[in-house]
Amino acid sequence: MRTWPLLLALSLTTACTTTVDGTYKGEAWADNWFSMSIGGELVVEDSVSITTERSFNAETWGFDATPPFLMSFVLKDFKEDDSGLEYIGEPNQQMGDGGFIAQITEQDTGEVVAVSDDGWRCLTVHRAPLDTGCEDSADPDTDCTSEVVAEPDGWQQDDYDDSGWAAATIWSAADVDPKDGYDQISWDPSAELIWGTDLEVDNTLLCRAWVQ
Repeated sequence: MRTWPLLLALSLTTACTTTVDGTYKGEAWADNWFSMSIGGELVVEDSVSITTERSFNAETWGFDATPPFLMSFVLKDFKEDDSGLEYIGEPNQQMGDGGFIAQITEQDTGEVVAVSDDGWRCLTVHRAPLDTGCEDSADPDTDCTSEVVAEPDGWQQDDYDDSGWAAATIWSAADVDPKDGYDQISWDPSAELIWGTDLEVDNTLLCRAWVQ
């Protein structure tokens, strides 16, 4: 059983900043929103509210932790309600699509010690609409169905058994079409854009990844 690291400090910076305080530097881009915790303590969350239209942005932050440590991420695509749709009642009413990429660098050595890839274990806790034909419905609250799962107790703890969780699905840049901040970060070639098995239907994911 692994022991929890001591979380010492947090410094949230803009995406353009390359020098941050802490043993590690984290970098991430999300469509639309993410947070990261260590030992159940929040380390960073997206500085742009998920309710902001087209809230695509990158974040860079510094933090201290003692390896090995578990990072737990919440990843969210914007949805107005449990229908899973956005811009409801507007001409552009639609299913949104998500996407996420991250890398963690050890600052003293400059070594990239963790990247988003299919080694991450993820659980989709909100899926909608299950019947995608309701995308154009005038009453999506009635016509669209969803699958909502409660966050499992203790999922951010290092001894939680995530063996039943799926591997993150890798998506290409052509699939995700990352923008607005994505190109501000020099991504390690091994860092992958990830999400659930469906970019449009999977709206909220919980993901776990270790730094050794």
